[in-house]
Amino acid sequence: MNRMLMTALIAGVIGFAGTAQAAGDAAAGQAKATTCAMCHGPAGLGTTVGPKIAGLDSARFIQALKDFASGKRDNALMKVQVGPLVEADYANLAAYFATLK
Repeated sequence: MNRMLMTALIAGVIGFAGTAQAAGDAAAGQAKATTCAMCHGPAGLGTTVGPKIAGLDSARFIQALKDFASGKRDNALMKVQVGPLVEADYANLAAYFATLK
């Protein structure tokens, strides 16, 4: 399941780029990332529940969140997690996870 989810994440966001999306605040993203750690681990390195998100390209990360929010990517848990987020949260989380390796 994790391999399939990661493959979908990568395939669903290849080719997406946007300079405005790369301007997130990593410190603000770290403050928001508490709930992400439940599935993706405290450093975003992945667990048996969620794939690695540390080091992902910001544009790809943001597109994945948007796809979960819109339902384009079908994952009920992620849809609930991204539901209350706004565009700035997407950029901030992307900036934070891009700093992790």
